[in-house]
Amino acid sequence: MCEAHAYLLRDNTEEKILESVDLVEMDGEDIHMVNIFGEQKTIRGKLTRYNNQEGKIIIEPI
Repeated sequence: MCEAHAYLLRDNTEEKILESVDLVEMDGEDIHMVNIFGEQKTIRGKLTRYNNQEGKIIIEPI
């Protein structure tokens, strides 16, 4: 199973904010994520890149 991890991109540095993301929902500027363990995180930002091969979801804060 491929698992993606969510990262917040600040000053060209990626900070991991949630591991094993299973669900991503976008509502305007809010990005709501839930991982396989039921942990949830909502970030105000924009999804800038998803790379399945690297397992990365990159979000830039607004």
